[in-house]
Order: sequence, then C-alpha cells, then structure tokens
Amino acid sequence: MIELGQVDRGADAAPFKQIARQLREAITDGRLEPGARMPTEQQLLEHYGVARMTVRQAMNQLRSEGLVVAEQGRGAFVRTAPPVRRLASERFARKHRDAGKAAFIAETEGLGKPSVDSLHVTEGHAPDRVRELLGLRSNAKVVSRDRRYLVDGTPVELATSYVPLSIARGTPITHEDPGPGGIYARIEEQGHRLVSFTEEVAARMPSPEEKRALRLPDGTPVLTVLRVAFAEDGPVEVTETVKASHSFVLEYSFPAV
Repeated sequence: MIELGQVDRGADAAPFKQIARQLREAITDGRLEPGARMPTEQQLLEHYGVARMTVRQAMNQLRSEGLVVAEQGRGAFVRTAPPVRRLASERFARKHRDAGKAAFIAETEGLGKPSVDSLHVTEGHAPDRVRELLGLRSNAKVVSRDRRYLVDGTPVELATSYVPLSIARGTPITHEDPGPGGIYARIEEQGHRLVSFTEEVAARMPSPEEKRALRLPDGTPVLTVLRVAFAEDGPVEVTETVKASHSFVLEYSFPAV
C-alpha cells in the first residue's frame, strides 16, 4: 500500500475527511496513478485504526468528487478517463473541413477512437434564444441535430446544433450523415463562407438525464458551451454542448491587443 499519514483525532476535521484528503493528495500527486487500484477497505481499517463506517465515508467522498470509481467485485480504482483537449483557435480551421474532418474528429485526433450515437435530426421551430442568436423571425424553422459523442466507447459530450432551414433544406445537413467535413462544410457549399465563431462557456451540475447519458459519477459537474458560427452574411448555425468536465481541457488563444 502507498505511504499515508495518520488521523489527528484532535483536529477540527472529521476523521473521514482527513482520510479522504490524504487519499485525494495521493491521487493528485501521482502516487495513485489513473487506473490504479485504491487501497482496500481492510487495508485502510488496519492503517488508520478507525471504524469501518469512517473508511466508507472517506471513499464515498472521493467517489462523489469523481476521483474514484467502484467496480462490482473488483474494488475501487482511480478514474482513468483522459482529457480531450479542445484547441478552440484551430479546431474549426478550414483545413480540417477540406480534409473531410468534422470539428469533433479534429479535436480528438490521436486521443482515441471517436464515434457518435443517439443521433436525431428533426425540423421545427428553434428555442427562443437560438432563434434570437440566428436572427430568425418567429415563424422561421431550423434543422436540429442531436447527438452524443464518445471516445473509445466512453460518452464525453452531448450536442445539439441548429441550422436555419433556409440553409439546410435539400442538403445532407438534414441527413444523419452530413458527409465529409461535417455540417460546416455543407454550410459553406451553400455559399455561406465561415469567418468567425463565438463561444460562451459555463459550468453547472448535470440534469439526471445528462448524468445518465454521460455516465457521470455523483458530484461530477458539466461544462456547457454555446457556440455561434458566423458567415460573411451573418450567423448561420448555433450549437449547444454539454461536456463531461473531467474529459476536457478548454484551450484558447487570442491577440494581446
């Protein structure tokens, strides 16, 4: 077992919190690496000399923080999910569309096998905020594309994209497979050359449905990203994403002027 401290029974922090802190530090400093088996309940009982319930409270604390996952019949392990690095200044580059790569394929390249499921394409009216962002009239319709993204079979992101029907009608944007380069390539083929994107990033706790879809442990927050794509003639697409926070690093670059 890794080297751990002891419980200070005169400290203000409860014993289970002290144990959780010591184990958390062992994870964050690398003594317990991703995928490593956590010390067993019996090992912790013998080391700390505390009640079984105290050890279980400590482990429950780490699970609620998303640091540890329990596997039936095998024990507890340090979470292994690798971050997916988003290069926001580069992932929408035209060179990726020209190479037939959609944005998610570009951002996960070299990090695992990307895939998509739970894909639904529908036609209807947009939510009020999306309609306003796209500058659409109240009766204008959009094509909505709902999907779940996975890396090596692990869900990492939920996304819904909205494209004005006036742009999407009669194109592969209305199909489950929009073709090489994704929907941005199809938008540009309709004469709307993309010139910029804006993204609004926030964090919150997931809804029960999002927690199930992303298979999130208790206590794991999500990142939300609202993206607007602009062409030379104005906004042409909005995407709302919900990302498993432990699977992403958001990286941006911008001029210092």
